[in-house]
Amino acid sequence: MKFLVVGGAGYIGSHMVKHLLDANHQVVVADNFSTGHRAALLGGLLEELDIADAAALDALFAAHRFDAVFHFASFIQVGESVSEPAKYYANNFCATLTLLQAMVRAQIKHFIFSSTAAVYGDPVYVPIDEEHPKAAINPYGRSKWMVEQMLEDFDRAYGLKSVCLRYFNAAGADPEGLLGERHEPETHLIPLILQAAAGRRPAITVFGRDYDTPDGTCIRDYIHVADLVQAHALAVDYLLAGGESNAFNLGNGQGFSVQEVIDTACRVTGRAIAVNDAPRRAGDPPRLVADASRASTLLGWQPRFASIEQIVMHAWAWEQRYPWTDKLS
Repeated sequence: MKFLVVGGAGYIGSHMVKHLLDANHQVVVADNFSTGHRAALLGGLLEELDIADAAALDALFAAHRFDAVFHFASFIQVGESVSEPAKYYANNFCATLTLLQAMVRAQIKHFIFSSTAAVYGDPVYVPIDEEHPKAAINPYGRSKWMVEQMLEDFDRAYGLKSVCLRYFNAAGADPEGLLGERHEPETHLIPLILQAAAGRRPAITVFGRDYDTPDGTCIRDYIHVADLVQAHALAVDYLLAGGESNAFNLGNGQGFSVQEVIDTACRVTGRAIAVNDAPRRAGDPPRLVADASRASTLLGWQPRFASIEQIVMHAWAWEQRYPWTDKLS
C-alpha cells in the first residue's frame, strides 16, 4: 500500500511512519516542520508543504496515488488554544478542510483522523464510551469535534470514509528507542516527570491533591504510542476492507493517578524526583478513563504495553538520549 502521513515528523506521526515502513508499505510524509523534527523521520519520501496550501496538495495528489491518508498535523496545547483560538481553528479545522477538499478532487476515499478525548469535555460518566455527550470545553477540543462533524458530511456527500481515533493520554516512546516525545514546550506529564528525574528541570508540579480519588490526585488513562499507531494500522485495514466511517476511543481502560505516575518514575529511574504542590487547575476533572471496547470489537485492537511501568520505562530510555538532535541527526 501507499500512504500519506500528514504531520509525519511529529511525535505520533513519526511513530506511524516507522510502523508503516516496518510493514513494507510505501510512505510519503507531508510536514511543514512548524512543530515536527526532521531527525524524527526514519524513512519515506518527504514532501515539505503546508496543508493549507491547496495548490501544493493538488500537485502532491497528482504525483502520487494514495490508498489512504493519515492526518496528525494539529496543534495540541489546550492552554494556548484558549489564548490563541484563531491559530487552532485555522490549522486544526480550516487546513483540514483544505486537505479534505483536495482528497475529494483526487478521489482519495480513506482518511484516518487523529482526534482526542477532549471532544467529550468534562465527563458525565466514567469510563467514557463513544456515545458520551460531546461538550468540548476549549478551542482545541472544539476544533477536533468540528472536524469529526465535517467528516460525517463528507462521507454523506462525497463517499469519503473516515475513522476518527479519540486518544486519551498518549505517552511512552518507541520500544526500540529510536523515537519519542520532543515537544517544545513540553506539556505532557510523563516527559515532564522524567525531565525532573534527569535534572533537566528542577521539579514536577502537582496541581491539586484534594480530588475525589484514592490519593487525591487526578486520574488519567495513559496509552502507549506504539499501541496508538497499531490502532491506526488496524483502522486503515478496516476502511480498506469496506468498513463504514466510525469513531473509536483509544485508551487502556484503566487510570493511573498523578502520584502513581511519579512513584512509578522514581522506581524506573532509581532517582528521587522533587515535587511542588500547587492548587487545582480550572477544568481538570478528577477522572478521565476510556471505554475502548468498540476498538477491541470492530478493529481487533488490544494494547500491548498497558502497564504504566512499560510506558515510563520506554519514555525514560528516550529521555536518556537527550539531546536528541545531536544523537539522532
